[in-house]
Amino acid sequence: AEKVLGYDLLSLCLKGPQDELDRTRHCQPAVRLMCGLGSVSVQVVESCVAAAGYSVGEFAALVFAGALGFAEALYAVKVRAEAMQKASEAVPSGMLSVIGRREANYKFACLEARKHCESLGIENPVCEISNYLFPDSRVIAGHLQALEFLQENARKYYFTRTKMLPVSGAFHTRLMEPAVEPLAEVLKSIEIQKPLVCVYSNVDGKKYMHSKHIQKLLVKQVVSPVMWEQTMHSVYERKQGTEFPYTYEVGPGKQLGAVLKKCNLKAWKQYNHVDALEDEEAAET
Repeated sequence: AEKVLGYDLLSLCLKGPQDELDRTRHCQPAVRLMCGLGSVSVQVVESCVAAAGYSVGEFAALVFAGALGFAEALYAVKVRAEAMQKASEAVPSGMLSVIGRREANYKFACLEARKHCESLGIENPVCEISNYLFPDSRVIAGHLQALEFLQENARKYYFTRTKMLPVSGAFHTRLMEPAVEPLAEVLKSIEIQKPLVCVYSNVDGKKYMHSKHIQKLLVKQVVSPVMWEQTMHSVYERKQGTEFPYTYEVGPGKQLGAVLKKCNLKAWKQYNHVDALEDEEAAET
C-alpha cells in the first residue's frame, strides 16, 4: 500500500495525526479499502454467495470477489479520493444525516433548501439525497447553506433528528463531477474481471454483470446516490421459507449491521461483525 500511495499508511493509521487521517484523500484508502480487506475472514471466503460495499467500500467488495487486483484497486481509490478532496475544497459543502417521520418528504425539503440558497445568491445550488440508508433515514448532501437551512427547519419537514457528518464535501452529488474524469481514466487502464461471487452496485442495487458494467457504474457512483436500502432488499430477496445466509460486516464500526437490522430483521439475526484488530488478536492467540 505504501508503494502505491506514496506515503506510510500504517504509520498514519496508528499514529495520526487524526485530522490528516480524516481527510478524504487518506480516509478512503485507509478505512474503506485497507481495513475492510484486512478484516475478511479466510473461513468465509469459499462459502460466500454475495458481497457489497458501501460507497468506496465497493472497491473492497470487488477485490474480494476477484474482479479487481489489490494494487490496481488501491491506486484507483487513491485517484478517486484525491479528486474528491479537490472537488470538496472548491465549494463549501457537506452531508447531513436525517431521520424523519413517515410524513417526511425529503425531496420537497431539498427543493425548498435550494430555493433558499438561490435567495442568498448561490447559482445552481445543490441539495439532494445522497444516501438511502433504511426506511425513514437518508443522508442529504449539498451546499452548506442548504444543509443549515434544513437543520433550522427540521420540524417543518418532519425530521426527528439531523446530524452533520464529519466529511469534507457533498459526496455522491453533482458537486463531485470534477472527480469523474480522473477516475474514469484510471479504470480504463485497469484489467477488470467478472466477479467470482455476486457483487451488488451502489448505483442501482443490482448485480454487476460484466467488466464494462463495473467500469461504468464505479464512475457513475461518484455522483449518484448510494442505494443501500435498495441493495439490502436485493441481496436478501429469497423465496418464503428459505434460510438467510450469514452476514459479515468487515472493518471498523457496526453501522451497516445497524442499517441491516432496520431493513431486514430476519437477515440481521445471522449478522456478525469482524474487526481488523479482533482478527489480528485471534491470529496471535
